[in-house]
Amino acid sequence: MIIRHIVSCRGWSSDAYWAARAVVELDRAGHDVTLVCKRSSQARVMRRAKEAGIERLETLHLSSGVSPIMDALDLRQLVAWLPETQVLHVHRGKEHWLAALANRMSNPRKALVRTRHIVQPIRAHALNRWLYGSATDLVVTVTDSIRRQLLAGGLSADDRVVALPGGVDAELYRPDAPSAHGLDARGLLKVPPGVPLIGLVGGFRVMKGHETVVAAAARLAAAGLPFHLVFIGQGPFAERVRDLVQAAGLADRVSLVGFVDDLPVMMAALDVALYAALESDGMSRVLWEYLASAVPVVATRVGVVPEVLEDGATALLVPAGEPVPLAAAIERLLRDAPLRQRLGAAGADLVRERFSGARLAERLTALYLSLAVSSAQPSR
Repeated sequence: MIIRHIVSCRGWSSDAYWAARAVVELDRAGHDVTLVCKRSSQARVMRRAKEAGIERLETLHLSSGVSPIMDALDLRQLVAWLPETQVLHVHRGKEHWLAALANRMSNPRKALVRTRHIVQPIRAHALNRWLYGSATDLVVTVTDSIRRQLLAGGLSADDRVVALPGGVDAELYRPDAPSAHGLDARGLLKVPPGVPLIGLVGGFRVMKGHETVVAAAARLAAAGLPFHLVFIGQGPFAERVRDLVQAAGLADRVSLVGFVDDLPVMMAALDVALYAALESDGMSRVLWEYLASAVPVVATRVGVVPEVLEDGATALLVPAGEPVPLAAAIERLLRDAPLRQRLGAAGADLVRERFSGARLAERLTALYLSLAVSSAQPSR
């Protein structure tokens, strides 16, 4: 099949990651797939897409807001692409509207698929009812809760909205991940052998739960448990977290390392991984990377977590924003090596069987093929 994924992200967000992962895996499956990016995103999105293995890249202006001249140029380009395209798969509102309008100008129309990555509700006004109800053949959501939200708004029929969580690169994130830069995780952090390494990967934002993790770490330290905690990521909340660590007397037990070049290697070195989000963050990319790396996970019951993980079977689940149960779950893992091994293996198996990028491509292919007949009908 000839497919174009269009994503207007300015940075390497979960939207861009999901789109790129789908393109790579669909290409591996033998399809002719192109990733179309925002023209000004070369330094962030397109570079990362090339590093992920994408060879066919095209651009549109995809200007923010309404830009009559740029939008007209993009629309003309989309119309020119349609004769040689079977599926248009869009990821954000800008490209969704442009693709829907281009399809109105095409006969026969082409299959139009939208992935909904965020939890924010869609206003059910007349234009959105047309966009999601008539102009779009299928909506893919990255969690079932987003799917239910869309259906509750009456924007699309039940059989035209499907949840497809996951999509992680299971070849990159794995227990034996090789280092391209010779990274020694414990050496970098100066953590001696035998000291458990606990990690949280995520941008420093309030909703990621760093503050809860610091409070839980303080309880673990007070209980006399050996451990070292590493925060990986960047963001505006980093200095606040650093102050909290200092105030809790944990400066010698906690490292804030920013971004790392060999993230799969760093993840594979963890003894316990934390997903401490206070609310759903859509795809929850890092959760899948933890699981694929066979690291035992303690995760808060938000977003996709309760939809796909079983407490005590594939992870330990705790309430969001509560340091006491979080500390108890971490302590349980630190004291029980067989449990760590069992949960890590179960998580990796779950990803390989259901939530890898390859599985995502299989399901997308089946969905695209199911749209072939309806998309051949005249424009509505």
